[in-house]
Amino acid sequence: MTTPVDARAAGEAARATGWTAVVLAATLCGFVAGYAISLRTGIEPGYFEAPEAGGYGVAPSGPKMSEELKKYYEGLVK
Repeated sequence: MTTPVDARAAGEAARATGWTAVVLAATLCGFVAGYAISLRTGIEPGYFEAPEAGGYGVAPSGPKMSEELKKYYEGLVK
């Protein structure tokens, strides 16, 4: 015969196992959805090698900074 304590422990273990399965399934579904979206809308080849890519901040024909603004930013570093 199963005692109430044993039954409660078994129920809690089953609940924890169920939540673990739900979290793992949601993580897998999220990864697959993200990968599928990235696969269809990915970055063009050569984007990161281009010097004018926005992430590098080395655009040769970008806007010019005034001397006042340069001095302001240099003052922030000190």
